[in-house]
Amino acid sequence: MVLVDLPLAQLREYRCPRPAPAGHTEFWDRTLAESRAAAGPTRCEPVTAGLAVVDSYDVTFSGFGGEEVRGWWLLPRGASSPLPVVVEYLGYGGGRGLVHERLTWAAHGFAQLVVDSRGQGGVWNTGDTPDPHGSGPAGNGLLTKGVDHPDHLYYRRLLTDAALAVDAAAQLPGADPGRIATVGHSQGGAMALAAAALHPGVAATGARTPFLCGIARSLEVTDAVPYGDLAAYLGVHRTRAEEILTVLDHVDLTHLMPRIACPTWVSVGLADLVCPPSGIFGAINAIEQVTPEVRTWRYNGHEAGGAHDDAHLAGWLHQQLSG
Repeated sequence: MVLVDLPLAQLREYRCPRPAPAGHTEFWDRTLAESRAAAGPTRCEPVTAGLAVVDSYDVTFSGFGGEEVRGWWLLPRGASSPLPVVVEYLGYGGGRGLVHERLTWAAHGFAQLVVDSRGQGGVWNTGDTPDPHGSGPAGNGLLTKGVDHPDHLYYRRLLTDAALAVDAAAQLPGADPGRIATVGHSQGGAMALAAAALHPGVAATGARTPFLCGIARSLEVTDAVPYGDLAAYLGVHRTRAEEILTVLDHVDLTHLMPRIACPTWVSVGLADLVCPPSGIFGAINAIEQVTPEVRTWRYNGHEAGGAHDDAHLAGWLHQQLSG
């Protein structure tokens, strides 16, 4: 394997050197309180998708600022009692797509909420949720949107949506509100971990090669997109680099991880140049309240264990949500 980052022994000990920004806890508590105060009712309407063994619903719930976020609610047909729930978040650039594209967790016997990503859905899959916010001068991609102030960050809105999706899942028909897990890959993994950190109702969380971990460190390791978009922006705004990185520290998972209190599962590709291993391990090693289960894949990049991870995670989730 070409070594793209620190050796595994050093990764297991790596700590992010950047402190949490001042007022970080209050920033997130205020963000969630303001958004919940603006929330409207969750809507859930049946849709015909031609599925023989899964019932499907079009969901609309209140996310950041009370703004509407779309999703799919999928229930294994014939369930006679409330089911454990898997809230699934999506990777960078994609949206919820069509119903039949996201059936993994329903096929494993869970109720499944697929959460659309606001303002995305034009890269590898379609989306249905707008992001009704502008931005100051920004570069390509999403990391640079709103970097003039923590309140304006795109990822403040998206991670808030992730946490409030758990509120919605607890209300949906067929859900057991005491057994809700959050999962995702890449950006979706960041959202899953953020939801677990910000919502005490999350009973377990699983993330494959999560994004937004050790943002400043990741810039030192890779120039691949999306971090490469941020590097290009900082190369133009060269006198503001530290100021901008401090703003982005507000959405860096490293500083949210100490809040996670539920069972946690993370998979890391040691050849990952999209979300470098040291950034992810810096976040993993910031977890204080639980001991996470960590799977590493020596010869894999951003896909990490792929389908092998999904199969393992399904069994792990059944154990954690057994009730």
